[in-house]
Amino acid sequence: MSTALRPDGATTSVAGNDRARRAANRRRGRTLGFHLASWALALVVLYPGVWMLLSAFRPSNEIVGQTGLIPDETTLDNFRKAFEGIGGISFWTFFGNSMFLAVASVVGVCLSCSVSAYAFARIEFPGRKIFFALMIGTLLLPFHVVIIPQFIMFNEIGWTDSYLPLLVGKFLACDAFFVFLMVQFMRNLPRELDESARIDGAGHPRIFFSIVLPLMRPVLATASIFAFIWSWNDFLAPLIYLRSPDSYPLPLMLRQYTDQTTVSDYGAQMAAAVLALVPVLLFFVLFQRYIVDGVATQGLKG
Repeated sequence: MSTALRPDGATTSVAGNDRARRAANRRRGRTLGFHLASWALALVVLYPGVWMLLSAFRPSNEIVGQTGLIPDETTLDNFRKAFEGIGGISFWTFFGNSMFLAVASVVGVCLSCSVSAYAFARIEFPGRKIFFALMIGTLLLPFHVVIIPQFIMFNEIGWTDSYLPLLVGKFLACDAFFVFLMVQFMRNLPRELDESARIDGAGHPRIFFSIVLPLMRPVLATASIFAFIWSWNDFLAPLIYLRSPDSYPLPLMLRQYTDQTTVSDYGAQMAAAVLALVPVLLFFVLFQRYIVDGVATQGLKG
């Protein structure tokens, strides 16, 4: 085996150096390949969003049939039309409707689902496991199966053409996904905290609001993000229950720009879609940092 003399007089194996060099080159090659594949995948995933953003600055008659990313001509007229609204109703009316539904959905989900989750996770009552299994079973029931019965029920009690069918379920813990998410989170909280509070004379309301709820901030932030985005993007439920255009949220407004019987304004539609995307991104950026908060860290804060 060939050797080389080091400056300090020791000898090293040339073959060993070659193997180490080849291994380092392979690691760099794999790292480079991984980053190139990640960038390629990111470009594929982000392309529709980038195309929509740039199309908002493209003249309306150049959007359909144009697959190029960079517009040949730019204009801000699309945003002017989007802010003017459609059908005599301003953009801010639709925006306010969507914001009201989204914020109310977040409040309803966080309040009702957290209380229901506490009952399933912390309170022993007859039939708890059966009721929990039935609740989980509702996740397997497609929404489209209950559309007609729900519409008939809400129509009979006179709730159609209002926000009640869209919000009442949020305040009654009808979203089994969020209840399950919070139950799993609560089961990881040490029960010693409950027992200590109970020794001091605290009941379930005091334990929930003073101990459990502050520790639930990460899962409440996660539920808030999902509830906000799902409500903000919901198209089918408002389409079924709302009839007055001035109560439409943004998804229904975007649909109004496309009409097969008249001229469709795709430019204003793209601009309105970009404006509708901004609150979702801001909401996620503001609350995503709470998702990574650790339960132990929260419990150590005074």
